[in-house]
Amino acid sequence: MASFDSTEHPHRRFNALAGEWVLVSPHRSKRPWQGQQEETEEENRPAYDPTCYLCPGNTRVGGEVNPKYTDTFVFNNDFGALTADVPTGGINEGGLLRAEAESGICRVICFSPRHDLTLPQMTTPAIRKVVDLWVSEFQTLGARPDINYVQIFENKGPMMGCSNPHPHGQIWAQRTVPGEPAKETVQQLAYFQEHGRTLLADYLQLELEKKERVVIENEHFVVLVPFWAVWPFETIIIARRPVQDVTQLTDDERDALADIIRRLTIRYDNLFHISFPYSAGLHQRPTDGQEHPEWHLHMHFYPPLLRSATVRKFMVGYEMLGDPQRDVTPEFSAGRLREQSEVHYKGVPAE
Repeated sequence: MASFDSTEHPHRRFNALAGEWVLVSPHRSKRPWQGQQEETEEENRPAYDPTCYLCPGNTRVGGEVNPKYTDTFVFNNDFGALTADVPTGGINEGGLLRAEAESGICRVICFSPRHDLTLPQMTTPAIRKVVDLWVSEFQTLGARPDINYVQIFENKGPMMGCSNPHPHGQIWAQRTVPGEPAKETVQQLAYFQEHGRTLLADYLQLELEKKERVVIENEHFVVLVPFWAVWPFETIIIARRPVQDVTQLTDDERDALADIIRRLTIRYDNLFHISFPYSAGLHQRPTDGQEHPEWHLHMHFYPPLLRSATVRKFMVGYEMLGDPQRDVTPEFSAGRLREQSEVHYKGVPAE
C-alpha cells in the first residue's frame, strides 16, 4: 500500500484551539460540481445613499438620527439580540429543561461614512480608526460588572446574512462567555498550565518555521490558514506578542493590525474578483475580572466561497451530524491566497 499523503488521502486534523476534529478529503476537490451556484452582481453603490439607515445624517428605523460623522460611528443596535434590562430567572426541570436569563448590549460600528466602501477599499489610517474604536468599546463594555465577554465581529456580504452593504461591524457584549471562546479558554488554559507559554505562541512558531500555511506577515501580526481550518479559505490573524486583548496593543501594533487586515481582505477580493463575503471576529480574553494569561489575541476570518465566486461551501449532512469537513487542503488555500496581489482589482477609491 502507498504511504500516507495528506495532499491526496482523507484524514482528520485536530483543532488545538477548540479541541475538535475536522475531516479533510482532498480527493473530493476533483469531482464535478452540479450543486447550487450563487448569483453575483457587480456592486455600484453611491458614496451616500439617502435610504441607508447607516449613512451620516439619515434617520434609522427606530427614529434616531445619525450624526454627520466623518470617520467612524457607533451606536446601540436598534434591534439588538441582547438587552441590558433582562430580569433574572430561568427554568430547570429535572436538569433537562434548562434556560436562564441572558443580558447584554449590542452595538453597531460604522467603519466609514462612505456607503460604497469595504475594508479592503479603505486606507490603512482609516482602518486604524476602526481598530481604535474596537479598543475603546472593549475597554468600556468590558469594564461593566454585568459583562463577561465582548464579541467584536463583522458579517460581510448578503451571503453571510448582512442586510445592509454600508461598511459596518457589530459588538455583542454579554453576561456569559459564548460557546466558541469558552472552548478556546479551556484549551488555552490547559496548554498554558502545562507549558507556561500560550498555545498560539507555540503554534505560531511552528507555522513560521514551516511556512506552508503562512499567507502574509508584518512586524507584529501573521496571517495564516490554520492547520485545522474548516472553511475553504479560512484564515487567522495572530499577534506575534502574546497579548490578551486589544487594549494591550501598542500604537505600532494597532497600525500593524490595520495594515494586515487591509492586505488580507484585498487578497480575498482579488481571489475571485468580487467583494469577498466572510464572517470575521476578534477572539480575546473574557472580561470576568480574571487576568487570563493563557489567552492570546487573534482574529478569525470565515469566508464561505469554495471554487469560484458562484460556488460556496455548505455545512450540511455529515458536517451537521458528524464533524466539520473540507475538500481542499489548508496548504492549497494558503498558496492561492499568497498568489494574490495586494493591489485591489478595482483600485482604491479616494476617501
